[in-house]
Amino acid sequence: MPPPAPVESPLSERELVLVRETDVPREKLYAGWTTAELYPQWFCPKPWTVADVELDVRAGGFNRMTMCGPDGERFPNQGVYLEIVPNEKIVFTDAYFANWEPNPNPFFTGIVTFETLPNGKTRYTARVLHWTKENCEKHAAMGFQEGWGKAFDQLVELMSK
Repeated sequence: MPPPAPVESPLSERELVLVRETDVPREKLYAGWTTAELYPQWFCPKPWTVADVELDVRAGGFNRMTMCGPDGERFPNQGVYLEIVPNEKIVFTDAYFANWEPNPNPFFTGIVTFETLPNGKTRYTARVLHWTKENCEKHAAMGFQEGWGKAFDQLVELMSK
């Protein structure tokens, strides 16, 4: 068996991470991530929105949505869930479309975790692992920290109600 192909750059050069703490219980944050009807209320940093959300939340299930910009931009997004641990972890990727159809232009795999801390707060961690260093740099330049941070704030606001 031939050795695995070398990775083009270390993970540290292809990873973006957002960590936040909140008083919102992890069950509510998880529900925000797994309930299609809630996505339009939090998923994109305003003035962006999300439409046409379809979620089949299970390992091997698909997710599909369209990110909509304030100037009429429309960016379809789809992928599959790789791992689901209710109220603890969601792993998804755009490397595949529904029915494991390969995406010719994969961008990243996301790992979102929800951890109850000893003080009763929830630690929310979003790790995004990119296929290439260039994709990671592009995502950072697109405003990953600010955008995913604002989306998290919107999720917390929504699920605090």
